[in-house]
Amino acid sequence: MQHLTASQLKHLRSLLEEQKQTLEHTDQENDSHGLDESMRDGIGELSLIDNHPADVATELYYREMDLMLQNHDDRQLASINDAIERIDKGTYGICPICDKPISYARLEAVPTTEFCAQDTPIHHVSNYRPVEETFLMPPFGRTSLDEREDQNGFDGEDAWQAVENYGSSNTPAMAEGNEIHSYEEMEIEASEELEGCVEPYEAFVATDIYGNLIDIVRNQEYRKYMDAGEGVDMYRLAEEDEEDEDEEEFL
Repeated sequence: MQHLTASQLKHLRSLLEEQKQTLEHTDQENDSHGLDESMRDGIGELSLIDNHPADVATELYYREMDLMLQNHDDRQLASINDAIERIDKGTYGICPICDKPISYARLEAVPTTEFCAQDTPIHHVSNYRPVEETFLMPPFGRTSLDEREDQNGFDGEDAWQAVENYGSSNTPAMAEGNEIHSYEEMEIEASEELEGCVEPYEAFVATDIYGNLIDIVRNQEYRKYMDAGEGVDMYRLAEEDEEDEDEEEFL
């Protein structure tokens, strides 16, 4: 501890003791996050045996959260006590790996630290992934028909898009695109697929049961089709015939 002055060491110890008092006070005021009471007492029933599991799901969730918070406080309190003990032993501020002094700036930022920045143990994130992810790959798993050339039906992705149109928990900031500013643009992708038909002309051509053309519905798809110059002569002739009939009726 030769690299730490007496005033610096006093300041670091005061930080540790202040954090310790705060944790102990919080634990006392919260009654150990409610862990001193059983779940049965929390919902005011003599027994949980006769209840359906779903009836106590909320209480179970909060009990698990209380355990997590209590474990976090216990670990933090143990780290503070270890740091104070190192101060008493004269080993505080010395990295046990390289035996080099830890900078005062690091100790002030993290008073409970035991290692220098270079030798801090790295907490590796587990590469274990749930088996469900393998089953669901590619996205939407076996319900996705996009990769199959022999299928063009309503698949799992289409089902999700239909449901998502009613809203989701996502925000525009979480959208895939970079220029999403409205919840109305929150679909997975801007799907241009026609609903209820395969070819564009099927959206506006009306036929009888024998396939004979009997009428043309001049809807939005019809206008897109004609404006793109894809309209065949029969559609244009049908439109002209109808216009002539309208003109004759007017006269």
